[in-house]
Amino acid sequence: MRNLPQPPQSFLQRKGKILDQLAIPDSEYTDASPKGSVDAGIRDLIDEINGLPGFVTTSSCAGRVSVFVEGKKSADVTGQDNDEGLTESSQDDSARTATVAGVGGKGGGGNWLFVSHDPVEVEQGKDLRDVFGINSTEAAERLTTGAEDSTRLIHFKFEPMILHVLTASPEHAQLLLRCGLQAGFRESGALNLIAPAGEPVTPIVAIRTMGLGLESLVGIQKGNQIQCTVSPEYLQTLHAISHERFAENTKRIQRFRAAVLEASQPPKKKDGTELEDAATRRERKRAEGLRRKAEMEAAKTGKPDLDHADALDLSLNSDLT
Repeated sequence: MRNLPQPPQSFLQRKGKILDQLAIPDSEYTDASPKGSVDAGIRDLIDEINGLPGFVTTSSCAGRVSVFVEGKKSADVTGQDNDEGLTESSQDDSARTATVAGVGGKGGGGNWLFVSHDPVEVEQGKDLRDVFGINSTEAAERLTTGAEDSTRLIHFKFEPMILHVLTASPEHAQLLLRCGLQAGFRESGALNLIAPAGEPVTPIVAIRTMGLGLESLVGIQKGNQIQCTVSPEYLQTLHAISHERFAENTKRIQRFRAAVLEASQPPKKKDGTELEDAATRRERKRAEGLRRKAEMEAAKTGKPDLDHADALDLSLNSDLT
């Protein structure tokens, strides 16, 4: 890498543990996402980043389109049981808050109706309400029985790639952020920029963009019944837009990947040759000086001093290896 500090031992230990988890076969690996594994569309990028010193990915999503029933709002659980059967008095605030959703969120008893990490291909004549799981007759069977009579909103959402990377130093974080911003992930940022006394700073970089995001309300759930509130033409428009966003998302991922790979290589001059560091430049200048000296001595005698030149070549090869 380009003059970056050596990763501290604490970083190397954390990276080792993360890589051990990622080395688990896909058939056995699970995580907290609906899919339960690393997205195929981003696996190569993750492997390349993890192969660089000073970087390791901690979570990722290649991009996805989803339809979901949102969870309960915090106001819905005041003074009553929430979806996990917890009351205000039975758990502390942090545990209780974890089971409810903010505005538009899926937590607190929400339901995934449809998730895809690839563009959604739809057969000719297929009803998108069936594809997205918002056909009232079929979707009701997928919802939790005994649901309350409160009304919940159903969202259609496209989310572009998001990637979290643990870095070995602020310098590593700055390099990765620059690559993300140049590739079009304009809302990228870093956390953990301050460490406890005596501990090395190892920022977590989030590569992300909000500009490609898309979200729309497409239905409501009342008890165990789902009602689609938009026309088939509107769903078709959302589907078409999601296709376009997937394509642009892929382009930005490719630009980011190229930028990271380019930044990980030794710096180069304008003619494409590698930029020398001070030690390499001194050795090259020394070799050129000795060769010029040998050529000048050969010119004075009128013939090349082959024995001297051969000996010089052997000496230089020995010095530079």
